[in-house]
Amino acid sequence: MCILGRDKLIELIEKYKIVYPFDYRFLDGDSYILTVKEETTLQYLEHRNLISYEVVYTPPNYVAHLTAKSKYGRRGLSFLNAAKVHSGFIGRLALELVNLNNDRQPITIKRETPFMHIEFETREGKPAPYIGPYQFQYVTEDEKKMYLPILKKAFPNFEELAKTWFKNETP
Repeated sequence: MCILGRDKLIELIEKYKIVYPFDYRFLDGDSYILTVKEETTLQYLEHRNLISYEVVYTPPNYVAHLTAKSKYGRRGLSFLNAAKVHSGFIGRLALELVNLNNDRQPITIKRETPFMHIEFETREGKPAPYIGPYQFQYVTEDEKKMYLPILKKAFPNFEELAKTWFKNETP
């Protein structure tokens, strides 16, 4: 596996919308920095899910990994969720957090604050897209429609996958 550099990230953003909306200010070396959808304050020992402002799409020959910005770890914010985003996943990410601040103080994360690095890595082998229950989590109908042509191109077995992804809906 190989972590993608800035030029490759820009190429994939333009081709596949791997991050939407995209802002050049949040390209950080070999990653993109996701921001927070809504301002959230976590009290001491409180667990909460923060939702990314951006929609993420991981194309078939890639996986993504999340790493926290260290400034939050230094303040006592602990990240609980697994840091992998499967190939084929589309949606906003739910970032599971708990406040373990030594001073027992609340921690506030403001809306659109740079919060979590996402790194995309190449993967080898036949595409095995994510088909779990969180596909398209926290996306609007318009955002879902925007990704359908991309999915149809990316996955030759789209019609079969659509039965799982959309259950009773018509893609």
